[in-house]
Amino acid sequence: MVYGRFRNYDSRITNYFLNLFIRGFDSLCLHKFEPVDFTAFGIKSRVRRGIVRAVVQRVSRASVTVGGRTTGEIGAGLLVLLGVSRIDNPESAAYLAEKIVNLRIFPDEAGKMNRSLLDTHGSALVVSQFTLYGDTRGGRRPSYIQAASPEDANRLYEEFVQAMRALGVQMATGVFQAHMEVELLNDGPVTILLDSEKTI
Repeated sequence: MVYGRFRNYDSRITNYFLNLFIRGFDSLCLHKFEPVDFTAFGIKSRVRRGIVRAVVQRVSRASVTVGGRTTGEIGAGLLVLLGVSRIDNPESAAYLAEKIVNLRIFPDEAGKMNRSLLDTHGSALVVSQFTLYGDTRGGRRPSYIQAASPEDANRLYEEFVQAMRALGVQMATGVFQAHMEVELLNDGPVTILLDSEKTI
């Protein structure tokens, strides 16, 4: 009991300090704290940004077929298989789109990978791929609980496509949630793994 600390003092003194304590505690509980900008102190935020994963392949050509009909086709450029997690957000999609179009994985005049998709004026074919979030650690059948719901995944998928298109890339896409047959001719081969959290 708090009272035990003051049992040897005059009751008026005890009540005085108890009232101070209670008023101070109430004030603390009712106080509205403003957020602190930790970047001003050189401290990075530890709040996790949502993750978007992508497998990027440099191709001479690529196409997607659904039900015998070609729904997306490109010549030289990039085939992007895109996976969306449960905690993704539009900022993640925009970040990854900007990263991909500026990846220097195309050869320059000397044959070195020094040019980007924007430099080469190439196209991009983007195909949704929820299986990128397949977790095989618990058994032989992958678990997809980390993948976004179809509604959220489609929204982020469209955000990603629009972000790449806004950067000046000619786009082609598959059909979301459809059974797709993807054909490609990998040039190199060149295959890059990316995610918006920079863990790869």
